Amino acid sequence: MDKFTALEPVKLYPSATGAKRLSHFPSAKPAAPFSLIGRLPVDVHILILSYVAIPDIPAYALTSRALGRLSKDERIWEARWKAFGIDRPHFNTILDELESISKTQNASRRGQAPPTLAVDIADDDFGDFTTVNTPADEMGDFVSGFANASIQSPSIPSWQPKQTEYRSRYIRAHNLLKPFSRALSSPPHAIITALFPAPVPSLSTQSHTLRLLSLFFSYRVKPLRAWQRLATSLRAAMDLFGESLLTAFDVSDSKGDEKAMSEVAQASWDVWDFAEGQWELARAWGDKHEIFYDPLSKWDPLENFTKDEQLDFDAMDTFITAVLALIQEQGSRAVRVFPPDAYVLLSFAERVAAEVVGEYITSLLTRAREISNDIYLKAAAASFRESWRIVDTVMQVASQRPDAVLPRTRAEDVVYRMFEQNMDEYLDEELESLKHSFDTICREWDKNLSQHAASPTATHEQARFIGSHNPAQVKRNVLASFTDVLLLPVTIVPRTTMAVGKAFGAALTTGGTAAAQGISMLNPQRWGASAVQRVGHTDGSRNGYVDFEKGQKVFDIGDDEDEDDETTDEKVSFDEKQQTRSVRIASIATTTTVNSRHSLTPSISSSSTRVSTPVPFPTTPSIDKFEMLLSLDTALELIHADRECLKRVDTFSGYPGQYGHRVRDTIEEIFVLLLQALGDRHIKSGFERATEQMRMYRPAEHEETNSVAPLLQFFELVHIGDTMQSMIQVYFDKEIASHIDKTDFLNTVVREKKRFEDVLDDSVAAGLNMGTETLMNQVEHIITKLTKPREYYPSDGVPLELGATQGCTESIKCLQMHCQLLKGSTSKEVLEVFYQEIGIRLIAILQKHIKRQIISLNGGFLVIADLNAYHAFISSLKVPLITAEFAYLKMLGHVYVVEDAKDLAQIVRDVTRYGGAYRPEDVYEFIQRRSDWKKIEKTVDKTMYNLSFKEDCVIS
Repeated sequence: MDKFTALEPVKLYPSATGAKRLSHFPSAKPAAPFSLIGRLPVDVHILILSYVAIPDIPAYALTSRALGRLSKDERIWEARWKAFGIDRPHFNTILDELESISKTQNASRRGQAPPTLAVDIADDDFGDFTTVNTPADEMGDFVSGFANASIQSPSIPSWQPKQTEYRSRYIRAHNLLKPFSRALSSPPHAIITALFPAPVPSLSTQSHTLRLLSLFFSYRVKPLRAWQRLATSLRAAMDLFGESLLTAFDVSDSKGDEKAMSEVAQASWDVWDFAEGQWELARAWGDKHEIFYDPLSKWDPLENFTKDEQLDFDAMDTFITAVLALIQEQGSRAVRVFPPDAYVLLSFAERVAAEVVGEYITSLLTRAREISNDIYLKAAAASFRESWRIVDTVMQVASQRPDAVLPRTRAEDVVYRMFEQNMDEYLDEELESLKHSFDTICREWDKNLSQHAASPTATHEQARFIGSHNPAQVKRNVLASFTDVLLLPVTIVPRTTMAVGKAFGAALTTGGTAAAQGISMLNPQRWGASAVQRVGHTDGSRNGYVDFEKGQKVFDIGDDEDEDDETTDEKVSFDEKQQTRSVRIASIATTTTVNSRHSLTPSISSSSTRVSTPVPFPTTPSIDKFEMLLSLDTALELIHADRECLKRVDTFSGYPGQYGHRVRDTIEEIFVLLLQALGDRHIKSGFERATEQMRMYRPAEHEETNSVAPLLQFFELVHIGDTMQSMIQVYFDKEIASHIDKTDFLNTVVREKKRFEDVLDDSVAAGLNMGTETLMNQVEHIITKLTKPREYYPSDGVPLELGATQGCTESIKCLQMHCQLLKGSTSKEVLEVFYQEIGIRLIAILQKHIKRQIISLNGGFLVIADLNAYHAFISSLKVPLITAEFAYLKMLGHVYVVEDAKDLAQIVRDVTRYGGAYRPEDVYEFIQRRSDWKKIEKTVDKTMYNLSFKEDCVIS
């Protein structure tokens, strides 16, 4: 028995002190969420207790003391209270009133009950719900979980933890609302009477109480086991209460008693369940208006079309005015009667927009579609613009009640939602119509170009950019007038009562089938014959040219009564300093890339102080074909068509959500289509044809020697193309820039605009390359044709006239004229590239020309005179690189005036004399063109190479 240890006595029941200690300390600190109770974490138990029905919480708590303590955790009751959702002032007022009534009833009940002794029982871990001041039979389900519980040590005083906020608040609400379950057990028709016995409270109190009970007997709270049956009875009672309110509202409405209507509407709004959908009282009030039953009986949408099937929106204007009057009248009453939170005004406006205005617009657009796409697009934009008047009326009516705050975005959504059904079709048709318009304009231009090529008998009395001493001033006048046109308001809503075209003034020129209302008359080629015929040479114009001396503009812009502040004194002028443009000359060994952009700065348009003097041009059929390759008319028509489309789509630019993104994408696509049509189909093809014609030019076939006609016409094309780009830039700044982020280099518009500029730059570069080659062929032809066979080898006895030869003089005149013409049409960087290319090719021509001549000592002075003239011309271009090259070439002429052969040989051997531009072998080739070369050849060779044929050559 020694192996067994005696058992120590075990204390079966803890002492009172120990019981207090055990019950106190574990309850003071909530359980950690990561700890376990049984096999489940604490947070899982909390989640279960947050959703379990209230009557099941005591049973769940009795499973263990840990769960009993956890059932009092504040996190559980906080979730319960928030699910209850009664943290509203009017609900707290109802609870306070119920508590006051309950205290009064309990006090009277205690006065009638016999005296009892207070018994202190132990804590059952859920005892708070058994200490309510109500009879035990009223607790029902709430205390049933404790029916079979046996409490040990009743003499031990139990420690009661301090009741926390959310748990105590729920217990209070539960105890106050649970007595209504008896009234809900009554028949449906008697529930309201049972809930609100005499004296009957006000409608507001009844509605708040019913709403509070609907939250109490809901699936979120589940206060009793029979909560579903009680909720059904309550729902039936609320329906009866709502019907009685609807009847009372109709009676008050018939009497015109807005105060009673407001009280009934507030009660109905308080008791209404948001999950039921549309508020019945507001819907019934709206159904009383006759306009919803036959909206088109008084207004016919087809009246918006004239007999010749054009739009006249006077009828729709009358219709919208009547609709706005209805919203103004009935909406004001809705604002005064209905609660602000109900937004009945907004609901009424939405119904009017959808069922009345929407149906009117649908019939209108259906008919417009049958007529033509152009009429449909105009009708769609005009209908939306007219409907937009609803927004301002709704906001005006809503402002009549100070406590009613209606965001403008919600009022705008009324029109947006009404028009959404038409947006997909409209945006698709807008793009397709614009593509068709661009294609028609480009095809028409190609057709005119073909007809002009077939019958080149058109008049040549046309003003040109290069026909003026100041082409930049011509461009400024064009862009100033073009900007004025862009600032004019666009007519979206067509009406016959409008004074169409009054903003364009009385100075619109006649003729032309380009864009409407004067935009097509911006073409300088239109300022000629038609203007002369109109004014009869009385304004200083002559020979078909417009005189800009008096600041005459293309056309005057009249005052528009709606846009006075916007269009006054606003012009666009060129800055004389042009930024860089990318130009690449293909024939240069190292590709030179320069960027050029025109700077457009708004300023006050000043009058021109220079009179445009026309330059005489050849009028051969081929030249006339050449100048017709680009047209400002076509560019202006394209811009006009694009602007009309853009202004229509811009009407919808405020659309939110999905359609808002699509509208912005459509605006970008509209501008991209313009750039593609103008750049690829007009400018690029025009310059390609011009380049091909310059390639086919043969100087020998033309008698004119001091000018290259194709190059002159190409300079005109450069002016026109440059003006087109400037107009695109103005159009972009005025109309497109506000819709995109110009700093986003990945934006479609920014990328396409850069590509458009590159297309123009590449076209100008290719044309300048070919033009330079054509010009230099002409120069070579002039030098070859005008240089006599013995120009540099005059006969003895002939008096020598020192000075440049005729070939040199004429070639320099040709170069000077073309360089001067190009100077006013492009930037300084492009000019430097052009001048440098001319210099490089001119050196090659002169070297080739010299090597073809036989030059005497006297003729050497003529060579030096020619080289000095060429050097002076090149120096005037102020390009240092080629100036240095011509300085060395001028020094090379000295080899033809040196008499001593040994001195000539020393000059040839001096490798530093020409700065490395010419090697001795190169100079040796030039001196071979001397007339006395055969006499001095041996001496030069001996001196240069130290050769002696007698000593070094051995003949065996």
